[in-house]
Amino acid sequence: MATLPVLPLTDAVLLPGMAIPVTLDPTTQAAVDAARATGDQRLLAVPRLDGEYGPVGVVATIEKVGRLPSGEPAAVVRGLARARIGSGVPGPGAALWVEAAELAEPAPAGRARELAREYRALMTSVLQQRGAWQVIDAIERMTDLSELADSAGYVSWLSLAQKTELLAAPDVTTRLELLVGWVRAHLAEQEVAEQINTDVREGLEKSQREFLLRQQLATIRKELGEDEPEGSADYRARVEAADLPAPVRDAALREVGKLERASDASPEAGWIRTWLDTVLEMPWNTRTEDNTDLVAARAVLDADHAGLTDVKDRILEYLAVRNRRVERNLGVVGGRGSGAVLALAGPPGVGKTSLGESVARALGRRFVRVSLGGVRDEAEIRGHRRTYVGALPGRIVRALREAGSMNPVVLLDEVDKLAVGYSGDPAAALLEVLDPAQNHTFRDHYLEVDLDLSDVLFLATANVVEAIPSPLLDRMELVALDGYTEDEKVAIARDHLLPRQRERAGLTADEVTISDGVLARIAGEYTREAGVRQLERSLAKIFRKVAVTATTDPAPVHVDTGNLSRYLGRPKFSPESAERTAVPGVATGLAVTGAGGDVLFVEATSMAGEPGLTLTGQLGDVMKESAQIALSYLRSNGRRLGLDPNALAGRRIHLHVPAGAVPKDGPSAGITMVTALASLVSGRPVRPEFGMTGEVTLSGRVLPIGGVKQKLLAAHRAGLTEVIIPQRNEPDLDDLPAEVREALTVHTLADVADVLALALRPADLDADSLGGEALAAA
Repeated sequence: MATLPVLPLTDAVLLPGMAIPVTLDPTTQAAVDAARATGDQRLLAVPRLDGEYGPVGVVATIEKVGRLPSGEPAAVVRGLARARIGSGVPGPGAALWVEAAELAEPAPAGRARELAREYRALMTSVLQQRGAWQVIDAIERMTDLSELADSAGYVSWLSLAQKTELLAAPDVTTRLELLVGWVRAHLAEQEVAEQINTDVREGLEKSQREFLLRQQLATIRKELGEDEPEGSADYRARVEAADLPAPVRDAALREVGKLERASDASPEAGWIRTWLDTVLEMPWNTRTEDNTDLVAARAVLDADHAGLTDVKDRILEYLAVRNRRVERNLGVVGGRGSGAVLALAGPPGVGKTSLGESVARALGRRFVRVSLGGVRDEAEIRGHRRTYVGALPGRIVRALREAGSMNPVVLLDEVDKLAVGYSGDPAAALLEVLDPAQNHTFRDHYLEVDLDLSDVLFLATANVVEAIPSPLLDRMELVALDGYTEDEKVAIARDHLLPRQRERAGLTADEVTISDGVLARIAGEYTREAGVRQLERSLAKIFRKVAVTATTDPAPVHVDTGNLSRYLGRPKFSPESAERTAVPGVATGLAVTGAGGDVLFVEATSMAGEPGLTLTGQLGDVMKESAQIALSYLRSNGRRLGLDPNALAGRRIHLHVPAGAVPKDGPSAGITMVTALASLVSGRPVRPEFGMTGEVTLSGRVLPIGGVKQKLLAAHRAGLTEVIIPQRNEPDLDDLPAEVREALTVHTLADVADVLALALRPADLDADSLGGEALAAA
């Protein structure tokens, strides 16, 4: 047992056989001074970790006291033997004195020799990596196993805690076991680190090589004049400088990161560049200011189109509501914008497509047209996945990019011409686009970021409403454009068509004039249609002929009703109702086709032969059933109607609806067929000024039908003056223009008996001329 001053070590651990320098501070200086004062210069070096002394220290001797090259005072101490720290005792000076009992080193036993060989081999591997050959030789010369184990105190990669544990180990076998485990772990870490360093070095060499080659390639391109415009490849700077929403910016920066990591030769780099170009071209935060002047908006609509009051009123309502919300600071509610979807349905040539441009002008918005006729691929609406070669965004995204704003007027033209193909149903893809409750988060398959369509004003056009899928039609507000009256056609021709075609022909108003009477005659006798396309073509034909004559005769030309046939030939249409209905068995009906309303004649005759009913004229199933119902009704109710009940029995009845090459279907010709058959049986011709439409039942009720406005406009164009419609269709007369209401006498009836009483000529007027022969034939 010895009494020694304590030398605390805070940044080192002293093991037996080691010599280390110790920087002298007030605490260590007191211990060194105390040891030197005793004469044998021994002290107890104890590691102090986290302010606490370890249980085991090393009896050490002071070999030298001096200064370090930096000028700090220091002492070199050498470890002699392990000693266990006892209790503290008083002693001279400021040092801490303790009792220390040296620990006897037991002789090596068990696996000590084997562990020593393994430790030497492991340390040799570590030192070889560092090139420390002299240290390897020193280790190989060590024969004392305790000295070999304690030499690990010089190892820099062992922590102070590990060295303290090594100091406290009781025998050499335990110390060697600890060292073997630590050296193995260190070698494993070294292998991983070396592998990482190798990979990084190879990657850097490859990147440097590619960078050098790219720089050389860029220089070659520059010399050849093929270099790219400045800044075109710096997508990161372009994305950071662009005005993008936060989610879109994050997605773009992720793609830029992929582009920077991808090789230029990789096809993915081209896909990413195309995607980034598309995103940067989108007007994410660009919006136009809406026109708030309702009077000016109405003036624009009236200047561009005559009539179409329903559509104009709906646009002004939309604008008024939007202005009111802006005035009261009412923004988007519940994720829904103020977008609207109007479906403009009507025959060709009534101005559905051109109305979209007028709406955009009235609102002060940009206009873009999307043609959907014949589209049969869902990806045309939602876009293609980027994994496909040649992938593109959908037509909605392309329309916004073309418009350059997020609130344009988008015209979805010919929405009823969408087709279902093997690539999906594009009409189903439009369901989300046209729903203001959903389209604020529309996601295109190509962009894969949310797109707000809630502020887009969608206009859809269609010729046949029945061809639009019902879920899609449910998302749109239907506005019917049923056609123009003759007065409206004259106004459109005078204000729009005439100046446009005259300018296209290179003529002036002084060189050629056309009167309103000529325009009215062209509309009534040359181009009997719902729209004005044929009317415009007729005007173009007149101006072309005038341009030909102007080359030889520069005198001004005035086109009037007297010389109109010189330019357009003889009239193509003439009132034929009186001629067609002059014989019994012919009635004038009204129908709606894809080109608008039209006049339909139903002819009936009877002959000897096998009893039954023959139907011709390309009639659909519903129309054939209407003919059967008409015949059954007359057979069962003929006596009550004053008809011979046996006139239709035992004879072959033939019902024909010209023109025979045009397919026809629908129930609205029911009362027309009853009237034609009743006229055949009674021998009383149908009054020529009458047209009629309505579905008939077996009990003789007249049921309501659709397309009343278009049918009455067709009756007016055909020169009819009296029309019979179902009584339940009377509210539809409110949509009829005033001039047509004045020109037509409309009878609203609910029973076929009333129809026959009104439509057939009185028997006393026709008995002498027609009645007898007709009854005999029946």
